Amino acid sequence: MNKHLNRLALAVPAMLLTLPAWAEDAAPKLDSGDTAWMLTSTALVLMMTIPGLALFYAGMVRKKNILATMMQSFMITCLITVTWMIAGYSLAFTNGSAYLGDFSRLFLNGMGAGWDKPFILGAGTDNAQVQTVPETVFMMFQMTFAIITPGLIAGAFADRMKFSAMCVFMVAWSLLVYSPVAHWVWSATGFLGAGILGLPGAADFAGGTVVHINAGIAGLVCCLVLGKRVGYGHDNMAPYNLSLAVIGASLLWVGWFGFNAGSAVAANGRAGMAMAVTQIATAAAALAWTFAEWMHKGKPSVLGAISGAVAGLVAITPASGFVLPGSSLIIGLVAGVVCFWSATSLKSMLGYDDSLDAFGVHGVGGIVGALLTGVFAYGPFTATKDAPLGVAIGGLAQFEAQVVAVLVTVVWSGVLTFILLKIVDAIVGLRVTEEEEREGLDVVLHGERLG
Repeated sequence: MNKHLNRLALAVPAMLLTLPAWAEDAAPKLDSGDTAWMLTSTALVLMMTIPGLALFYAGMVRKKNILATMMQSFMITCLITVTWMIAGYSLAFTNGSAYLGDFSRLFLNGMGAGWDKPFILGAGTDNAQVQTVPETVFMMFQMTFAIITPGLIAGAFADRMKFSAMCVFMVAWSLLVYSPVAHWVWSATGFLGAGILGLPGAADFAGGTVVHINAGIAGLVCCLVLGKRVGYGHDNMAPYNLSLAVIGASLLWVGWFGFNAGSAVAANGRAGMAMAVTQIATAAAALAWTFAEWMHKGKPSVLGAISGAVAGLVAITPASGFVLPGSSLIIGLVAGVVCFWSATSLKSMLGYDDSLDAFGVHGVGGIVGALLTGVFAYGPFTATKDAPLGVAIGGLAQFEAQVVAVLVTVVWSGVLTFILLKIVDAIVGLRVTEEEEREGLDVVLHGERLG
């Protein structure tokens, strides 16, 4: 007996010495694979704006506005980078309240303290989520989303907004419209993500509400407030260089894998599934738009094919981490047909001048994708079991939650965008003169000419 007690007495100190090692093993750690994937995804999403969106939009305007259109994407990238660093990130992703983050990360204050540690989204809350990447990487990834969202709006008012007005509007819109919606859906304390009215939280994996509906509705309000382009309906406004638009759309397609698969915030099964369904839905939507146009107009156009692909990318975005491949095929086919109708028949019926179909593709495609996420979201498959985010399961309650999220986003974006435009108009004026518009924005706004 004494012999066993002596052995136990010797073993206990050794066990105690190993406790710190046990605790260290149990603590969350940075994952180099996850971090590498998120760094890559961040670069891919930035590529979506410059050069992707810049080329896509520039290829669809007239020659006299190509440089000005590219300049919009480039300057939005610069403006929103600084805006996000100063206040946007803090308003979107700190805990704060159910409606807005606090100011603890203004100018990215305090981020240097944990530069080599895992990031805990919503630390101290019931919905805290441990991410195996540094906060700097998470912040940068989300910055690229904040950049491209206002960039999408520019397609609605192409050819007619003042550069000064665009700069003021985009900064204000990012802070007062984008950051709150991002907080509502993606933060640990946001009321849409947590669920309201007894419904489950809104399922928006990579930005159906936050990015596409938000930008699409803002674009619709912009084109309504600014009015139609000079000569709209009788002047030739055909794209000057569709080859640029094809290159831009192709860059968007490739970059979108960072957008959707990167939203897993890990190199795991969910990222793989998100990548697969993104490819399937995009191809299906491009085919659906192409064949719908072929049947309606007698010829399939290049512009229609690339527009359909973007519509598919938009629609699968909110669903990409929640659906199976079969569902993604349906989402893509529906999005291709519906967005073709909205960019042609709906626009013609209502008579608004959405220059590059920002609303017709992003607004309508985002709504289609968000609602169909509620129908097809499917949790219990293996690819989501190691995911850091919650799992959504489609059904009536989830569909109702999606409807609420869509309506809230539409109202908030529409009303705030209208107010901001009126304020900017009072300060610097929104639109160039008729003579300046006829001459072209390249020369009038930037003193340069293409070729």
